[in-house]
Amino acid sequence: MRRELAGWGAFLVVAAALPWLGIASDRYLMFLANVMLMFMTLALSWDVVARTGQLSLAHGAFFGLGAYAVGIGYRSAHVPPLAGLVLAAVVAGVVAVALGIVTLRLRGIYFAIATLAFAEVLRTVALQLPDLTGGNVGISMPPLFDGDRVRSYYLAGGVFVLAVALSVWVRRSRIQYAVTAIRANETVAGVVGVSVVRTKVALFAASAVLAALAGAFYMPFITHTDPADAFDISRSVAALVFPIFGGLYTTVGPVVGTILLRSLEEYLRVTPPWKDGYQVVYGLVIVVAVLFMPRGLVGLVSDRMRRAAWRSSR
Repeated sequence: MRRELAGWGAFLVVAAALPWLGIASDRYLMFLANVMLMFMTLALSWDVVARTGQLSLAHGAFFGLGAYAVGIGYRSAHVPPLAGLVLAAVVAGVVAVALGIVTLRLRGIYFAIATLAFAEVLRTVALQLPDLTGGNVGISMPPLFDGDRVRSYYLAGGVFVLAVALSVWVRRSRIQYAVTAIRANETVAGVVGVSVVRTKVALFAASAVLAALAGAFYMPFITHTDPADAFDISRSVAALVFPIFGGLYTTVGPVVGTILLRSLEEYLRVTPPWKDGYQVVYGLVIVVAVLFMPRGLVGLVSDRMRRAAWRSSR
């Protein structure tokens, strides 16, 4: 435990010093750093609920819900962006509890379909309420911290720290035993005294709050959103691809997966030989990784280290 906390402490110190290592004056690199933190938070939030064995496709929806909560709050009552983060967290938490009570009794693909339908419902509602959401045109607001990307980076970093803290707590607290039992067999977990629905709803709500905070940061950082952008299904896909690539049910896995895949995506997107078909190359990399790294990159490295230790002991 101490080793892990020390490792995360070192990582956070380096991350905090990153703007002053030559990139603070480069707006493009600072933009990428902000977006990277946002996606790392989204990936960690998905991994938290995935530990119960549920495949959620609603995290893009909660991301959009957080973005619209901030935008509508500012547009209707001039709620400052920082207060808007609190508003987004409360709204997402209430909606997630209600949705979780209804859907978390479902399992497997049925739960995935229900959460995907929820995302489509939110997108349709946003389109049908133009007076509140701006409809197809969307909603705009002034830039966060007057466009200061260094200050926004530290705000995104604060949200990311919350996501890391939740992930570590779930892994290291007694709730981990309940989560593991639910993932293995819900029926048996219920028989031995685990409150299955309550545990799943609590983790689902906590992960939804983190996803909404990522969206609440995104809205004033980008300054505009619309239903197609806010509830884009690709964010839900990214939220599950990054942890799967990095390593499920860990804290470092979603972070490593996000850093590597987002960096690869951005490199392919701006590099002339690949930029016209970068999504195809990006998709192939993901397919190969899933086929040959079933436990993700972290699992692959752990297996190699374990084998090396066994050989040296012999």
